[in-house]
Amino acid sequence: MAVHLYQSDLPDGLNLGPVVAIDTETMGLDPRRDRLCLVQLSSGDGNAHLVQIARGQTNAPNLERLLTDPAVLKLFHFGRFDIAAMKQAFGVTTAPVWCTKIASKLIRTYTDRHGLKYLLNDLVGVDISKQQQTSDWGSAVLSDAQKDYAASDVLYLHKLKAELESRLIREDRLDLAERLFAFLPTRAELDLLGWDQTADIYQH
Repeated sequence: MAVHLYQSDLPDGLNLGPVVAIDTETMGLDPRRDRLCLVQLSSGDGNAHLVQIARGQTNAPNLERLLTDPAVLKLFHFGRFDIAAMKQAFGVTTAPVWCTKIASKLIRTYTDRHGLKYLLNDLVGVDISKQQQTSDWGSAVLSDAQKDYAASDVLYLHKLKAELESRLIREDRLDLAERLFAFLPTRAELDLLGWDQTADIYQH
């Protein structure tokens, strides 16, 4: 495994293939308030690419091009948050997308454990540490532990997608899942506009 760290944007000419796993680290859990600090990506080849985002930075041309490329599927776990965080930072809508958390909730209705750590352990046989999850991601210098943690959130998403997708197909729920994935960018935009969990636009 190799972890590549970049400042402000992906390097020119980097091709991560047709399906790219993406995750983000921020200063907190409200994308309207808490700035984007790090975007991590993987093509599923065992390598991770981390992009540090500076305070006040409003564009990252190469990254934005990937996020909006209709030929590249962006793979997330709880994409709703990451899509909102990147739209808040750069003003772009990420699409098309696939979310392992939504897939898990659709197909693993026998459990309420849909966190990435549980899914990777149960379906992929990988145990990841979440110890650095609440560390200071705004630091100018990331520790090795932070970089390893950030990488672990994207390195195994391709394998997890394959496991979940096979179950969605088996239970005839893949079409429903894909329609939910297509709605995710809109759901993220609603979050940024204030229609969050306590103001669900679908409620009576």
